[in-house]
Formats: sequence, structure tokens, C-alpha cells
Amino acid sequence: MKIKSILISQPKPESEKNPYAELIKKYNVKIDFRPFIQVEGVDLMEFRKQRIQILEHQATIFTSRHGVDNFFRLCKELRITVPDEHKYFCASEAVALYLQKYIVYRKRKIFHGKSQIEDLADILKKHKNDKMLIAIGDKLQDSITNLLDKLKIQYSQAILYHTRFSDLSDLTDVWYDMLVFFSPVGIESLFHNFPNFKQQNKIIGTFGPNVKKAAEEHNLEVQVYAPTPESPSMTTAIDKFLQKVNAKK
Repeated sequence: MKIKSILISQPKPESEKNPYAELIKKYNVKIDFRPFIQVEGVDLMEFRKQRIQILEHQATIFTSRHGVDNFFRLCKELRITVPDEHKYFCASEAVALYLQKYIVYRKRKIFHGKSQIEDLADILKKHKNDKMLIAIGDKLQDSITNLLDKLKIQYSQAILYHTRFSDLSDLTDVWYDMLVFFSPVGIESLFHNFPNFKQQNKIIGTFGPNVKKAAEEHNLEVQVYAPTPESPSMTTAIDKFLQKVNAKK
């Protein structure tokens, strides 16, 4: 089936020059952006109730840009200056590069996995004497704490934001040919809004093993997946898929 429309479950990129724009031009396909989740940062009062002292930690673990934004927002509100020697462990390169919004990247100790913190197991092991802060939302992946427990790393979990399901009621029947997800909560949001959703002939794309697992647990078949050695990004995976199904015969 030729793909004519794609729904990306994320906000639209700020710049008009982005990889999705290239896909639109290359394949004459309609691509819409719609966040399936809403993120609300915790306020200072809620954060203080967690009794976490940021400066008692030598490293911070980030799984998303939301964690980065809210970590530095709270540091500013608390009037905390994070030491230059502080270490950052990020689930992906995209999250790591996002740190440039707040720090001088080249002068910091930053490590990143391909798509998940578990990719950094060997590196984390070398820093097992550091106390680490996990900058998370209210939906933590148990795999992260399981890994840190296994490595016997001391850590704290700081809930910095809450994740809410978006109201998608206007997306009647979710009519797109392809749906692309970047978080397990995005999958949950789909079924929260449309409990009777059936995949039928729709193509499902997911980024990262945890998202793929969440999709499969809801009996969705994932046909487009990243990252892989051949498709390190979601746009690359979509491009390769469209080359096959949209190619002129």
C-alpha cells in the first residue's frame, strides 16, 4: 500500500529545514505533527517535598529532553549552579546534544547511548562510585533502576515533570496511513483516547526498544523501527520504508 499520510506523535520541528520536510518533498507525502502527551513541570514546592539535594550528586541521567529542560529550570529556580565537573549520561545522542541549550558541551563530561540508558552499562560501571540523579517524569522505566541496582550504583529518583495524555478526540478514526511513536506513553495515549483502536492496514513506526515493546504489548505490529545500524534515526527508517512502498513501478 502506498503511504500518503503520516502522523508524527511529537511537536512540529521549529525549523522549516528538517528531515521531515525532506521526506515531504521527496515522496509528496502529507506529514502532520501532533503531540500525544503533554508535559507539566513540577513546581518548587513539589520538588522540595522529594527531599533531594541536587548538588549531592556527581552525575545526572537523562532519558528525554523534558528531563533536561526541567532539571535546569529547577536549578535556576533553586539558584543552583551545577559544577563544571558534573557528568551527564543521556539515553541518546539527540538528548545529549540538547544539553547545548544549557551548558558548554565540549567542556563537559557527557556520555550517550544509541536510544536507551542500558547502552551505557559499561561506561556507567566505570563511574560506579558517583552518586547519580535520575531526572525523570512520573512514569519511570524500571529497566533503568534495575540496571543501576545491578551495577550497585547509588542513585536518587527526581520526579521533575508529569506526563499527561493529550486530548486527541478530534483525530476521528486516526485516518493516517502511518503512525509514528517515540515513547511508551504515546502508545498508552493512543489507546486512552481510542480504546477500540484497530491497526488494520496502518503502518506503525517506533523509536527505541521500549516503545516497540509497548506497541507489541497492545498487539500492534511494528513495521518501521529505529535505531538500527542501517537506520540510526526515525526519519532514516521512514525514508527507507517509503523507498520500498512508494517507489514507482
